[in-house]
Amino acid sequence: MLYMATLCAIRFNPPIQAFYQRLRQAGKPPKVAVVAAMRKLLTILGAILRDQKPWQPVEHASPA
Repeated sequence: MLYMATLCAIRFNPPIQAFYQRLRQAGKPPKVAVVAAMRKLLTILGAILRDQKPWQPVEHASPA
């Protein structure tokens, strides 16, 4: 179930998608990047449960 949720997040969730693409561009194999995205998704879900607040993605300033 986590694998399928992560695949959807990689396609439709901009922060997770950017994280996955950054790993792929760094030369990581696709499955390694997916597992890293799974861990990131679990970390986000754990924080949501801990704080009892909806997820707010962090906006990063683009590098100049």
